[in-house]
Amino acid sequence: MSPETRPSRRALRATLWTLVAVLVVTAGSAGVVLWQHSYAMDLQRVSIRHGGHTLNGVLATPLDGRTRHGLVVYLHGDGPVDATHDGGYEPLWEANAEAGYATLSWDKPGVAGAPGNWLHQSMDDRADEAAAAIAWARRRPDVDGDRIGLWGASQAGWVLPKVAARTPVSFVIAVSPAVNWLRQGRHHLLAELRADGAPPARVEAEIARSDAIRRLLERRATFEEYVAAVRGDTRGMTADRWRFVSLNHTADATRDLRALRGVPVLLTLAGHDLNVDTADTERVYREVLGPGGALTVEHYPDATHAMVRYSVERSELRTVLTALFRPRALFADRFLEDQRRFLRRGGTTP
Repeated sequence: MSPETRPSRRALRATLWTLVAVLVVTAGSAGVVLWQHSYAMDLQRVSIRHGGHTLNGVLATPLDGRTRHGLVVYLHGDGPVDATHDGGYEPLWEANAEAGYATLSWDKPGVAGAPGNWLHQSMDDRADEAAAAIAWARRRPDVDGDRIGLWGASQAGWVLPKVAARTPVSFVIAVSPAVNWLRQGRHHLLAELRADGAPPARVEAEIARSDAIRRLLERRATFEEYVAAVRGDTRGMTADRWRFVSLNHTADATRDLRALRGVPVLLTLAGHDLNVDTADTERVYREVLGPGGALTVEHYPDATHAMVRYSVERSELRTVLTALFRPRALFADRFLEDQRRFLRRGGTTP
């Protein structure tokens, strides 16, 4: 072996050992990911007929050996959400399963191959859909029809009480729910401008634009009129989205919440919520539901609107790594445990 060949062979050995180390770490990481994403429940695809079409659903069942369980029916927030919310719901479903409850959720119309278009739905349409899903669940021998409740986030705040007015529910878990569409929109706009450190001139311009759009909605302007009014600066607004906003911009849950009087309600509110005015939401819920004594309010100071830890969500890299390696740790302290405890009590307050 000549002296000239030794460095290259040492480099080759070092490279090989580096590759071996990477493979070991990768295999170990894959194992951790698989383990962390293994949840103590059984998932099965189900089909629910409603309004001449099919809802593509997922039923998550506890692995406790029981033949019948209570059920938590999930109502999504805004956006094209599939049944599992890209897997993001699964830590919550596991908490439900640990409390002895199954979970039912479904793809929004038009999402993941489901028929229809969720942007063509009103909040009443969504409530009818949920009521049909509950009726389907009550016909199943493995569901205890006397222990069916609702879980809903954000935009679902307008849907939850409408469902309760259509069919009896045993409890409601309301996660960062909205109350008034227009007040929420203004809160969200101003909160984002503050977070961006927007100068007064920009704030004034954005409020003026928002007011102009409200006037268009009030007179039921077409999408083409909207495009003309904003001079083509649609900021991602589509004809379907304009239709959705036009259908729902007058939504206000205040009166509908009366349907939840006497129903155990767990209201969860975040400390870093840019989307919903949590103080306004709590005020309305307490005014409408407080006298009955069935309302429980939980605050999560380190949570964002999605109940993810603020310290995690503010970093995209940290969010991805946590979602991969510690998905249950995405959520704010106590969030999963509080829901588990609420369900174990059958939705009753302590």
